Amino acid sequence: MYKRIMSALWMLLAVQSQAAEEALTIDSVVPSHMELAFPNDAKVYPDSSDFTVLNTVLMSNDSGERFATVTLKNQSSGRRTLTQKHLLALTANGQRIMPMELSEHFNGGETLSLTLSFGESKFPLLQVYTRN
Repeated sequence: MYKRIMSALWMLLAVQSQAAEEALTIDSVVPSHMELAFPNDAKVYPDSSDFTVLNTVLMSNDSGERFATVTLKNQSSGRRTLTQKHLLALTANGQRIMPMELSEHFNGGETLSLTLSFGESKFPLLQVYTRN
């Protein structure tokens, strides 16, 4: 019994490891000026911040993992910390999801590009945004 459990755990770890190493492909580009009007009945919003999204590159793999390379600017003159609560991604079914755990320091006026994981989703990401 113990051997079966350990064998199953090793197989699960191998599958997860393999999925984490799959190549990413860039998803179709959605113009940043395109207006999307999905209802937000759950009232899900990112926390207010001094960050603005300058551009995004949306990516995924065959396992349904969703990623985005996001270029953000700290519009404040002071040092700020970006967390996952400051960003949301909009999926093709209208769901809003936060990136996985994140804590990145920005100096005043600094611009940085970060690659963020949004976990697995059947639906592609359409947009990543902040709230000022």
